[in-house]
Amino acid sequence: MAAWFTLMRHRWCDSRDTRRRIPDDMAERLSARIGASEARHTGQVRICVEAALPTDLLWRQGPRCTLAPLVRERALFWFGQLGVWDTEHNNGVLIYLLLAEQAIEFVADRALARHVPPEQWQAAVDHLCLHLQAGDFETGLTQALGEVSALLVAHFPAQAGQPSANELPNTIVRV
Repeated sequence: MAAWFTLMRHRWCDSRDTRRRIPDDMAERLSARIGASEARHTGQVRICVEAALPTDLLWRQGPRCTLAPLVRERALFWFGQLGVWDTEHNNGVLIYLLLAEQAIEFVADRALARHVPPEQWQAAVDHLCLHLQAGDFETGLTQALGEVSALLVAHFPAQAGQPSANELPNTIVRV
């Protein structure tokens, strides 16, 4: 029975839900913040907000499986799809939200992952989660972006006098 409710929850959510949670004006402000962040370091940051998992992915979970591995798998899919793994310094970060499950994943490329322990990523997830539960998506994503930026500045600061290359679009992905 729980699998049926999960399936229905994901079938009811669609891209209109992502646009309600992240309207165009908020997406533009967040994109500008990503640009400002990337001027301070050599990393690349993407934000992806997905309404629900595809049905075929949900069928694979089976009735007794938890969704956490599927959410991580989906975040890794978007990490690859958006090219976050393919940056010059291997220090890209994806902030992924799955609305149907109220799930959050941060995926860091290998160069940054070597410097940041899982507990630090979990703390950033926890901070974002508090804002999302209160319905304050913009403050939560802004704070998450600030935390990611601080990590990138600490480990991969921009070189003085040299503009950082913008390798990936700063737009918010809403699917």
